[in-house]
Amino acid sequence: MTQHPQSSPSTDVVTIEYDRRVAWVTLNRPDKRNAMNPVLNARMHDVLTEQEDDVRCGVVVLTGAGEAFSAGMDLKEYFRETEAKGPMAVRRAQRDAYGWWSRLRWFEKPTIAMVNGWCFGGAFAPLFSCDLAIAAEEARFGVSEINWGIIPGGNVTKVLVELMSQREAMYYTLTGETFDGRKAAALKLVNEAVPLDQLRARVRALADVLLEKNPKTLKAAKDAIRRVTEMTVDAAQDYLVVRQESLNFLDTSGGRKEGIKQFIDDKSYRPGLGAYKRPD
Repeated sequence: MTQHPQSSPSTDVVTIEYDRRVAWVTLNRPDKRNAMNPVLNARMHDVLTEQEDDVRCGVVVLTGAGEAFSAGMDLKEYFRETEAKGPMAVRRAQRDAYGWWSRLRWFEKPTIAMVNGWCFGGAFAPLFSCDLAIAAEEARFGVSEINWGIIPGGNVTKVLVELMSQREAMYYTLTGETFDGRKAAALKLVNEAVPLDQLRARVRALADVLLEKNPKTLKAAKDAIRRVTEMTVDAAQDYLVVRQESLNFLDTSGGRKEGIKQFIDDKSYRPGLGAYKRPD
């Protein structure tokens, strides 16, 4: 496992480790429970740009240092100090934060949120932006904004109603009550929860499954899931036809034809039981 070189003090707020084509991206402000400040938000744009082209990265895992995934937005640096600089400073800070969440949502490679601990407020945005999410059973989740006079912003309210039922979203928004990883899985906020001491191994195993798949198909499939959510059935049908035709053009490896060949001609592959063998 190799540590990504860091070129300036600002890079310390995010660290990157590469291990067998998985990039472990860690929000690294453990003394602040990895609260997202303007420096971290700006750095994440650079990190995502780097990972798009880095051949060492086939899957991105986003996690947090220490006992937290992220405690949300840094109240002092993101809110108080930025607001003191005026409305345009606020808008710039918002663009950096919302911008990297959006880039993560449409990232070129599969992404997994590994929720190792505290996940509060604004942290629900990058959690939602990742394609998949695995939490520690011991992790703590909450939208505590109601406790200090604001609503869950930065698309967090949208995330809640997108993933939970409206009743559950209303309950946790109005009460500020916390819940653990098991409850997060039951609410469908994450895919599953496992004991903390098994978390990294479970995420690694999931990443390995993704690494077996055709990367162009993975990108098309995850975009399709996000796009059709807001479409009518007829619009989704048309979109998916065009998306598959686009994929046939973009996938220069000819994955679709190769998979069919291995199934029909070579009889070396069964589509329902795993991925076809891709060239090295």
